[in-house]
Amino acid sequence: MTGVVGDQVDVERFVADWEAWKEGRERDLADPYGWLALVSLDWLEDAPRTYPGLPGAWWQDEEAAHFDPRGAEGVVHEGEPVTGPLRFALVQSGPGVRVTVGGVEVEVARRGGYLIRVHDPEAPALKGFRGVPAYEPRPEWVLTGSYEPFDEPRPTTVGAVVEGLTHVYTAPGVVRFRHGGAEHALTAFNGKDGGLSILFTDATSGVTTYAANRSLAVPPPGEDGSVVLDFTRAVNLPCAFTDFATCPLPPEGNRLPFAVEAGEKTPHERS
Repeated sequence: MTGVVGDQVDVERFVADWEAWKEGRERDLADPYGWLALVSLDWLEDAPRTYPGLPGAWWQDEEAAHFDPRGAEGVVHEGEPVTGPLRFALVQSGPGVRVTVGGVEVEVARRGGYLIRVHDPEAPALKGFRGVPAYEPRPEWVLTGSYEPFDEPRPTTVGAVVEGLTHVYTAPGVVRFRHGGAEHALTAFNGKDGGLSILFTDATSGVTTYAANRSLAVPPPGEDGSVVLDFTRAVNLPCAFTDFATCPLPPEGNRLPFAVEAGEKTPHERS
């Protein structure tokens, strides 16, 4: 936050800060090898097989994903030419790895089984990107709350936008806050730089915002457990923009009974 809500100078600065954040957010989305560049998703099989437009053979076993270039040239991994088979043992629901093939990047990730996704800077969704519609920023949607850690972090299984797929994340605690005269509690996952990440839906979901989920990054709690929930920076997950994402759904209980008329709306790509 940038001062006391209600002070006109601070409100103007709040809006300016939000606009700068939104510009950076849309710049990140327009990355030539980011989520909007996805053009395919294929689940690997137990036996080596080829995929249209990609060199070599790809497959998985119980422990890892595998790629054999089979003599193909121009394949690069971690800055080095690939001249022999590669093995990728990845964390479930964790970050993927990239293999560069000509002008595209092939992402290998583990989502239950292993998958490969092609990121192409010539993707139609990327070429047609017009930014993300959002509610106008209003300081009243910056709420304070309290973080209550669990005695022990809890592995939490959630569904996914892909039918039959689940994700497992670690939930360190819950965030409680008041709105409209009532208290609300949201299960939080670990976020970046000591902060928290909250997946949620609300009464706008499927109406003006993406139906499956939105995500809110929460800065690290204060020493007294206090947290700031800036719903004006609630964002869409990749699945809101592309069918080639496997995003998680919010954990049970993370549906707010009121309309959070703040943050990103349903993308143009889904309208």
